[in-house]
Amino acid sequence: MSSDLTQYELTEEELRELIPQLQQLTDKYKRAERVQKALFDISELASSVSHLNRLYSAIHEIIADFMNADNFFVAFYEQDNNLIDFAYFVDEFDEQTVRQLPAEDMMDGMTGFILRTGQHLFYKREEEERLAKEHGIKLVGSQPFELLGVPLKRGSQVIGAMVVQTYDEGIHYSQEDLEVLLFVSQHIVTTVDRVKNRELTERTIRDRTRQLRKINDDLQEEILERQKVEALQQALFEISELAANLDGDMSVFYTSLHDILARLISAPNCYISTLSEDKQHLEFPYFSDKENESIESRPIGLGLTEFVLRTGQAELINPPRVLELAEAGEIDVSVAQTMLNSANSWLGSPLIVDGEISGIIAVQTYGKHAKYTARDLELLRFVSHHIAVTMERKRSTEAIQRYNSELEARVKERTAELDQANTFLKQQIEERKEIELKLIHDAHHDSLTDLPNRAMFTSRLELAIASKQRYSDNLFAVLFIDLDRFKVINDTLGHHAGDEFLIEVARRIALCIRGHDLLARLGGDEFVVLLDNFDEVSDVEEVASRIINSISEPFLLEGKEMYSGASIGIAHLEPYYRSADEVLRDADAAMYQAKTLGRGRFVMFDKSMRDRLIEELELENEFRRALREEEFDYFLQPVIDLRDDSALYHELYVRWSHPAYGKIAREQFRQVAEQSGLTLDLDLFQLRKACELLKHWRDSGEAPGRIAVNVSINHLLQASMVNKMVALVENYEVSPHELVFEFDENDLNRRSQYILPAIKKLKRAGITLVLDNFGSGLASLSYLFAYPFDFIKIDHRFVKSLPRSQRNLKLIQSVMLISEHLKFKVIAEGVDSTAQLSALTEIECNYAQGKILKQPKVLDMKQLAS
Repeated sequence: MSSDLTQYELTEEELRELIPQLQQLTDKYKRAERVQKALFDISELASSVSHLNRLYSAIHEIIADFMNADNFFVAFYEQDNNLIDFAYFVDEFDEQTVRQLPAEDMMDGMTGFILRTGQHLFYKREEEERLAKEHGIKLVGSQPFELLGVPLKRGSQVIGAMVVQTYDEGIHYSQEDLEVLLFVSQHIVTTVDRVKNRELTERTIRDRTRQLRKINDDLQEEILERQKVEALQQALFEISELAANLDGDMSVFYTSLHDILARLISAPNCYISTLSEDKQHLEFPYFSDKENESIESRPIGLGLTEFVLRTGQAELINPPRVLELAEAGEIDVSVAQTMLNSANSWLGSPLIVDGEISGIIAVQTYGKHAKYTARDLELLRFVSHHIAVTMERKRSTEAIQRYNSELEARVKERTAELDQANTFLKQQIEERKEIELKLIHDAHHDSLTDLPNRAMFTSRLELAIASKQRYSDNLFAVLFIDLDRFKVINDTLGHHAGDEFLIEVARRIALCIRGHDLLARLGGDEFVVLLDNFDEVSDVEEVASRIINSISEPFLLEGKEMYSGASIGIAHLEPYYRSADEVLRDADAAMYQAKTLGRGRFVMFDKSMRDRLIEELELENEFRRALREEEFDYFLQPVIDLRDDSALYHELYVRWSHPAYGKIAREQFRQVAEQSGLTLDLDLFQLRKACELLKHWRDSGEAPGRIAVNVSINHLLQASMVNKMVALVENYEVSPHELVFEFDENDLNRRSQYILPAIKKLKRAGITLVLDNFGSGLASLSYLFAYPFDFIKIDHRFVKSLPRSQRNLKLIQSVMLISEHLKFKVIAEGVDSTAQLSALTEIECNYAQGKILKQPKVLDMKQLAS
């Protein structure tokens, strides 16, 4: 009963926590839906609005749905004219009377800033001085309280700006308003271009319709005129019918027209002449003459046809008129002579197509009795008008057909685009729903293993802590799991294999726990388990043992068998815990203790671990302070040449005596430096002190000597660190030959393949190199052949056993024998007794270091510096 009640209360609490999140998601979805609807409305505007003024007012209404937009304008930058065109302007204080303003008058203002930089602008009145200082913006017009402005771009080119502003100090714009305005601005330019094109198309159609209407009006007037003349009515009707029923074959039209014209006036001879495309020749698409069967195209000269083309007026030319024109130089004399000899009468009327004279129609008679009159001239002028209209109509029909085909294709394409856009918008809405659900899942789960992540685990752990505080009998425990060799797997087999390894680990751990327990991945190779409501402490230990045994089984990765292991820290939930971080901290501390004890085991947390960690942290902080303030003891111990008792070089090293913790052991001293990441800083500190001591000896006139410092192998893993040490020596103006670098053999064992280039670089610089603690690691002899060390220091453990250990003595003799061939010298380290010294002297070991030879000298570096 109690368990059921607890489950009910937890569910209710979870619901209370989820309600604000669901409300926030609902608001976010509604806003996203409004943005999508706005984009859909803008897309609809492109197809429904035919005038830009209606488009801008509609866009104004859409934006006003998201924010206060009582003051709104759209401006375009016309670079060719260097003008700013305010296409739309609504403002409660400024009345825009001039639509276009010079760009130079506006470029210093906020609109000009947007046009110049292509950046958006969020202006607040209290930030006016900052904007003026940073961007050189000057206010133009009435000063707003707040302003949002975004650029309008066609591709990467800034073509305009869209601005909303308010003068009301109670109205504020938000970053979300700016994002909406930026989002809408990306779609407005395309919509404006579409509406402009549609407006231009409709204007063209209206103009063309107006022109055709005018032509039809003229035709109606002619029809009325024809009705007045009954004799001409039928013929004129036939001419109109010919023009209306034109099927594209102009030669048939010309022939039929000639037949009708011949019934009205004497027209035995008729031709139609048109200008060539280059306007330099006359062509004759129709020619019928009793005396001549055909006529060829000819250059423009001074004929009767050319005279009508020049004047643009219908002409009646009889012999008296032709003589007058010849005397005026309007026509050629030979043309006039021919007409006078045959007593011809000639009628010609221009053909005007699209406002230009394209040719003429002409009729003529031969003989004295057939003469044309002014009535015939008017009739021919009317016929020529019909011919021109027909030619123009043909051209217009072809153009309209071509335009209709293009318009039909464009409408079809636009319809397909709109259908595609609608489909895409629906798809986006569905995708956004799925994305939101996925985001909720991803926010609480690890992307690789799909396990709960730190956020979700912390939330569940907080609930467990609350339950423990209310019901102390409930038992909970957290297992903090750290994997072995994960970095090795990643480095050797690659990240893909590392991911497979983590997925398999997650699967194995999941098989070791119960269904209602919670397994999560914190990151990297760290996993945590929350054990919920177990009966005995031994149950937790059993689960931990199962996990360790499961992970110790081999893994098959990239076709290779790999092994790993797990170290587990266990923290039981106690009533004094107040947060999930406290529990994870203690479980992590227990896991670290398990790794320290040898990995592959689990450790229960107790308060002593926390005290020890706090002590280590305090010691690390004290070490940082001591290094910063140089609170160390300095010692100088020589390496002695046993042949003449002279110093080969002096080894400088530092020790730390803490006021509370006392003298820190050498091993702990180096361990604290490594854990705090200050090994390199400590080495550089000792190197600086060595350089200062060498400089002091030189300045005080003391005998020069060499000083050795211990250098971490980490300095050799990066070329920049080697360069830094060499540069430090050069800055102190100390000769590299006065320095000795000692490297620990155990460090070389771990990174030997990376450091040979750095060792050689130090050797070339002139620094003496020493391999320290020789014999303490593995594969020691390989270093003697591969690395250019000047001296080899025999590990003190070999010297300590002398003279009773003949085996170690033989080993030292063997190294000395090798040294003769490889050109290095041997130093015996840790000589603390006369018997040890005698044994070394007997085998002719010439160099040694130890307390029996000379005690380390304590240095006062502060006194030297002063």
